[in-house]
Amino acid sequence: MNKLKKGRKLSRQRDQRRALLKILATNLILRERIKTTRARAKETAPFVEKAITLAKKQSLNSHRALQRLFSERVVTKLIKELGPRYQQRQGGYSRILKLGPRSSDAAAMTIVELVK
Repeated sequence: MNKLKKGRKLSRQRDQRRALLKILATNLILRERIKTTRARAKETAPFVEKAITLAKKQSLNSHRALQRLFSERVVTKLIKELGPRYQQRQGGYSRILKLGPRSSDAAAMTIVELVK
């Protein structure tokens, strides 16, 4: 029996989907709050949470793993600010707040933010 692959396609090919998630995650880490569609938010939040969990370890291995995903500016913020901020927290670093539909195409909009 064939099983479905995990995750949403977001109407994009694989490389475009990865680039979109990387851009959304970068903006969420740098700004700590972004407004996007619900489907994109549900894909971005776990991606960012895994990156923050890596940053909490404060090891060379985690630093190099983050450098493969993000730019140096984002890695610095993860390691120096977000890692220590969430050191005592066991997950759940982001929250998704529902907004109304977008006026142009009625897409379900949300705000994704990092918990303080």
